[in-house]
Amino acid sequence: MRRILAVTGEDRVAFLQGLVTNKVGDLPAWAALLTPQGKYLADFLVVPDGGRLLVDVDARLADDLLRRLSMYRLRSKVEIAATDLTVARGTGDMPDAGIADPRHPALGWRLYGGQGDDGSDWDAIRVAHCIPETLIELIPNETFILEAGFERLHGVDFRKGCYVGQEVTARMKHKTELRKGLITVGIEGAAAVGTPILMPDGREAGTLFTQSGGRAIAYMRFDRMGEGLVAGDARISP
Repeated sequence: MRRILAVTGEDRVAFLQGLVTNKVGDLPAWAALLTPQGKYLADFLVVPDGGRLLVDVDARLADDLLRRLSMYRLRSKVEIAATDLTVARGTGDMPDAGIADPRHPALGWRLYGGQGDDGSDWDAIRVAHCIPETLIELIPNETFILEAGFERLHGVDFRKGCYVGQEVTARMKHKTELRKGLITVGIEGAAAVGTPILMPDGREAGTLFTQSGGRAIAYMRFDRMGEGLVAGDARISP
């Protein structure tokens, strides 16, 4: 389930711009709020809607996100409140008032004020394109967004200026080579989300997440990719 927050007031764009990972304002954007140490707290879509910005977030993170945004408000001329808006989504023809999901074309459209979806297999879509999901692959206080594919999925802007956690994120982008991250792997069998992926010698190589159609999203150490990987009773192939 999703909850929709509304940010209003004359400073609404500048306020969010200084906090989240992506540029906001004129177009729908996917973004995240990070800790000062650069770790993920919540991801959401920011959608301009007349004189307000809608923040479309997983309902389980909505109260904490509202609290954190309110804490940062200080003297900014903004108001932040939960709304009763609902959201529909689908992958067929987009309704007239719909918006394209900014992460990936395969995720289709969203319609604010609508309800439900068109029955698309969202897990299959996410696995095929390695798109992480809130509270599955994206874990508060643990995930680094570049390892989760935020740059590839248009969730971070390196030219927009400062935001919370920007220094760590920029350092990972420009000064280090990622050694771990989310990728799509092959799987024979099945195992619970969170099952460790082990090498033949028993060393841990990663963690298994969403599975669909013989493939899965996994968080992997790239130097431990190879043959003979297992996750519980399932066999994992690069």
